[in-house]
Amino acid sequence: MTKTVLKLAFAGLAFSVFAAPAMADPPQPKIVVLDRAAILQFSKVGQDIARQMQTYANQAKADLSAQGRALQNEGRTLQQQVAILAPDLKQKRVDAFRAKEQSLQGAAQRKDEQLKAGFAQARQTMEQALGPILQQLVKERGANMVLDKQAVVFANSAGFDITGDAINRLNQKLPALKVNLNAPLPAAPAK
Repeated sequence: MTKTVLKLAFAGLAFSVFAAPAMADPPQPKIVVLDRAAILQFSKVGQDIARQMQTYANQAKADLSAQGRALQNEGRTLQQQVAILAPDLKQKRVDAFRAKEQSLQGAAQRKDEQLKAGFAQARQTMEQALGPILQQLVKERGANMVLDKQAVVFANSAGFDITGDAINRLNQKLPALKVNLNAPLPAAPAK
């Protein structure tokens, strides 16, 4: 009997400890929408970043293309010499040529990663500047939720969209940004 009373008392204690607290009704949503892609595309800083990235990409393409053409010419010369070379010398030259090909492929991959890292860092810096602007806009509009415009299926008014105001304020706060191609690569997500 005392064991039963103790079990019931313990069960009641456990129930009261683990019981969910009473939930209040959630606030009524007051939503504004933001087009993040438009901010990147139409803000001064977004256009500055895009212009710099295009310049860097064109420069990298030109450099790698020149190296690639030189390597192709070397490959054609090697193909012509292969028939008359001694087997051991032939193998050494083919191996050296393959090493140059792999080196060029590695350089192209490193350049691509460098461009991506620079863009990611610039975008992150832009978004850090945008954060307080969005907080102020949300406060001014009395909103409690921001949705990405891409997620909105239908809205009966353009009054929900704060993108234009966000772009104007971002243009004042951060009109330009130097893209750093020596930015550290982003860390891989932990698994």
